[in-house]
Amino acid sequence: MIFREVEDRDLVLRAQKGEVDAFNVLVSRWEKRVFNYLLRILRAREDAQDVAQEVFLKAFQSLRRLETPAKFAPWLFRIAHNEAYSLLRKAKPEGEFTFDPAGGDTLRRLYPAETALAVHAAMARLTVDQREAVVLKIYQGFKFEEMAEVLGEPVSTVKSRLYAALDFLKEVLAPVEGYPGRRLGALRGGPVEEDPPTGGIT
Repeated sequence: MIFREVEDRDLVLRAQKGEVDAFNVLVSRWEKRVFNYLLRILRAREDAQDVAQEVFLKAFQSLRRLETPAKFAPWLFRIAHNEAYSLLRKAKPEGEFTFDPAGGDTLRRLYPAETALAVHAAMARLTVDQREAVVLKIYQGFKFEEMAEVLGEPVSTVKSRLYAALDFLKEVLAPVEGYPGRRLGALRGGPVEEDPPTGGIT
């Protein structure tokens, strides 16, 4: 991860000087993770594709204002977070967000069918804020400080949301056969292997 951060930082610096090719390399590195994050939040492939394109366009337009190039990843996901929730607010009244982690594909791969359904049902019972904390930490692997930047919240708030979510999931899923009760081990399987649209700035 350290080497990737250094490489991203160098690419950001080059892109800030007007090198479009450098930004396109950043897009190729991050488009799958951004797309999968959006897919888990928005639950619709077409919406995730459209929003992902908007995210990278806004990132390109705003890149010169990024003061700390090494923090490109949380900065990018902050844009994705804002764009996703903007669309959700337009589509649904407040408090009616729904969640399906990657359309259930990851769960079906990691669990037997019955267990996958139980995990999906338990995730759906979390609050929207708790679900996103699980997605950012378990699926995307962000550090707490990075999650705080993405969500625009103090680290203490982020930790509280995540721990509350994990405690709830552990309690609800403990009786489920095949579920590892100590932690969300199977949810650490990484991003969904969906192919995002080819992006980049031309």
